[in-house]
Amino acid sequence: MPTTLFSPVSLGALTLNNRIVMAPLTRSRAGAGNVPHALNALYYAQRASAGLIIAEATQVVPEGQGYIATPGIHTEEQAAGWKSVTAAVHAQGGRIFLQLWHVGRISHTAFQPHGAAPVAPSAIQAEGKTYTSEGFVPLSVPRALDAEEIPRIVAAYAHATRLALEAGFDGVEVHAANGYLIDQFLRDKTNHRTDAYGGSFERRSRFLLETVDAATAVAGASRVGVRISPQNTFNDIADSQPQALFNHVAEQLAPRKLAYLHVIEGDMSGAATAPFDYAAIKHRFGGLYIANNGYDKARATAALAEGRADLVAFGKPFIANPDLVTRFLLDAPLNPLQAATLYGGGSAGYTDYPLLADPTAT
Repeated sequence: MPTTLFSPVSLGALTLNNRIVMAPLTRSRAGAGNVPHALNALYYAQRASAGLIIAEATQVVPEGQGYIATPGIHTEEQAAGWKSVTAAVHAQGGRIFLQLWHVGRISHTAFQPHGAAPVAPSAIQAEGKTYTSEGFVPLSVPRALDAEEIPRIVAAYAHATRLALEAGFDGVEVHAANGYLIDQFLRDKTNHRTDAYGGSFERRSRFLLETVDAATAVAGASRVGVRISPQNTFNDIADSQPQALFNHVAEQLAPRKLAYLHVIEGDMSGAATAPFDYAAIKHRFGGLYIANNGYDKARATAALAEGRADLVAFGKPFIANPDLVTRFLLDAPLNPLQAATLYGGGSAGYTDYPLLADPTAT
């Protein structure tokens, strides 16, 4: 039988009920201390029919924060908050991974301990703004990490993985996409280092591989995924040889036998991109490949049937449609997205999107 969105799939020791993945989505609704709370638990539980939920990007250290009210996974209190989320998802029969995050230079001194400069592979300021308690402000000038500091950040990924497992997550995803710290190390626009973490593909990939190895040492390879975005220009990122670079990355990840590789295909802005061979990435990785970026049901179905993806991740459709799986199954219309309520606030535009009406109700 042909593979469809509703075909089960094995992911490590897990059996997923379908191949519809809820993508990680920053919603800026964490509580004091960047601790998840009951409203977050309800939000994820509403969407537990996804084959896999990848929970929102979550900073592994305090200086990894770049946006207001984003959750952390570096304190016991944060882990306890996340435990209510995983319990709610599991009670609905769902599976959930946590995305581990460090924003690097995509930050502001307002988020940094003691008002310090954000860190990055090189001291190159990103164009753009972030939202703080004072409103939108330009991103701060970062400082370049000393090589001696990097092992501490790698160790933080291991610590975050341990806390995530204690909080009940089924696994973790290392966020190496979208112009954040690991992606900054990978790309030559943002990495001008001349030490063991800069220059060649091998050296620029070193930080990614060290964080992946740190996470797998704690969780096991089958409970660790990685996210990349070879052509995405979000957060002022680019590389002069993206195909060759990410072919290399996929080849280096392949022998690690990870849970999956999650790939943002093209540019999230919708801008035209040069031809890129994503099939080459999938082939070199050799494991489960999650496709992402602008997929609808028809395009996702075709990608699975043609073997171009093993699972497909959906972002904004899951925000507006907690019952997206059911809507896809029934070919029902989708709720429109409320853009004004994407970030911050309370239940409005977060947990109050309507479900399909029950045709049997009286």
